Amino acid sequence: MELPADDRETSPATGYTRAHWEAAADALLAAVEPYATPDRALYHLPGDHVSHSGHLSDGLEGYARTLLLAAFRRDENALGRYADGLAAGPGGVWPRIEDRSQPLVEAASVALALRLTRPLLWDRLEDPVRQRTADWLADALAAEPWPCNWELFPVTVGGFLQEIGHRPEAASKAIDRGLERIEGWYLGDGWYTDGDGRKFDYYNGWAMHLYTVLHAWLADDGELLSVFGRRLSRHLADYARLFGGDGAPLHQGRSLTYRFATAAPLWLGALTGHTPLAPGETRRLASGALRYFLDGGAVDERGLLPLGWLGPDVSVAQTYSGPASPYWASKGFLGLLLPPEHEVWTATEEPGPVDRADEVRPVPVPNWLLQSTRSDGVVRLHNHGSEDVRYDPYYTRLAYSTATAPSASYDNSVIVGGDPSRTRIEPLGAGEGWVASRHTVRDGITVTSLVLAEGAAEVRAHLVAGAAPGTPVRITGWQAPDGLRAELLPVSGLSEGGSETDSESDAEGLTGRTGADGVTLFVALARLTGEVDPRPLTELVSVTVGEDHRVSVRWASGAEEVFAFTASEGGSGDSQWSVARW
Repeated sequence: MELPADDRETSPATGYTRAHWEAAADALLAAVEPYATPDRALYHLPGDHVSHSGHLSDGLEGYARTLLLAAFRRDENALGRYADGLAAGPGGVWPRIEDRSQPLVEAASVALALRLTRPLLWDRLEDPVRQRTADWLADALAAEPWPCNWELFPVTVGGFLQEIGHRPEAASKAIDRGLERIEGWYLGDGWYTDGDGRKFDYYNGWAMHLYTVLHAWLADDGELLSVFGRRLSRHLADYARLFGGDGAPLHQGRSLTYRFATAAPLWLGALTGHTPLAPGETRRLASGALRYFLDGGAVDERGLLPLGWLGPDVSVAQTYSGPASPYWASKGFLGLLLPPEHEVWTATEEPGPVDRADEVRPVPVPNWLLQSTRSDGVVRLHNHGSEDVRYDPYYTRLAYSTATAPSASYDNSVIVGGDPSRTRIEPLGAGEGWVASRHTVRDGITVTSLVLAEGAAEVRAHLVAGAAPGTPVRITGWQAPDGLRAELLPVSGLSEGGSETDSESDAEGLTGRTGADGVTLFVALARLTGEVDPRPLTELVSVTVGEDHRVSVRWASGAEEVFAFTASEGGSGDSQWSVARW
């Protein structure tokens, strides 16, 4: 991919300007063109990972998601190619939209693209093509979505059909129904769960906020935009802290193959005026993410985005992922809707949160603790409230970062009796410098966890209850890539097994065994750092563990904290344990 020369005067952090975004969009659109069918209604991109929806649906996905990129780019030549596809796809080769079917997802991209480019695309189509397209889209109004962000796809389709006057009553009902259904998933402070439960990840930004705010903005509904805009602005105060100094987003959650779609909510705030971020900070974060992926090899030798994170990597794929799925990355180009003279493009880049200072920040709704260090630009997320109903390494681990990926050896885990399960996560609170939770390993066995952090140093305490005496317990920490250092040191209840190296932490971690009364507290020090010669971890923090399950921590800064693990009654293995600040 050929991009303009860096502009370090306007963009001192990333070198990227609007010209770089335009060139990247143009290159991505040009690269997919050869994979269109002769009628241009489907885009069959190369790849062996066919989604569970099948080859035909994957071809529609290729059309819809790259059309979205062409819409943000407002490229009339590219849009002309997609107009040809509309003549053959709807009512023809495209699969119908049915309950909980993948075409419902892609219909939202088609409808949003048509709505954003009406004068350039929709208004130039012949009447029969418009009628067939509207009729195909209208099936989305009554199709039952999965109970998650999918509820917003009929809303997005309904917004376009209502605007053009096609089945307006049905469109209005679909909009009201979808917005009502997601309301129960808004948990405050800018955070949604993606359906029932506690599913917190990037879908907050590139789905829940994106579709609601865009719908209100495009409908010119000031009241609705005020509600959803305030939520977006509050979310961005946390969201801006999920990017490392190198631009990398946190490696957590599902659908990470969408890559720089993580930039979409940043642009959305600038587009609608609902953001706490300065224009230069918005561009620094968004351009940092784009550059991280482009420099890291996310685009292959054909100019395509394969399934993966940087290079090809099917470990980040889901069953619904097909060869064209990565092109939801198109959402990251939302900023091109802003005119070149907008201050988000003309302002000088400003530092992002990780560039400014070290920070340990609680995020109460998902019950996370964000820990970032300016010296190495690494952001770490201590996860004590987000989970999937299945064991999923991208949801279930205790910690994630912008510099690491979940490992097959169960990094950042508590493994009891050989079982790494972490289900029924119950948040126990988050505050200045700490976060706590309780989870179930299996029936009768629980782990109550507390993490405290300052700088790059961490104290991790885990109380295991309900296991038979002598049950082996293994505590693992970070697995660091080249250039980073991972440490895991025993404090209480654990024996040496970790390492202090410049590459990877010992996959075996630290080991111990449960005591005779079925309740045992295990405490360790941990660190992930990019500093070349960091101060010894034991000089940064000292920990004392009392017989009453009390943990006293003294940091090198002079700050002192005491936490106690307490049982609801009796202190037996059947009790519910919690953590309280003393």
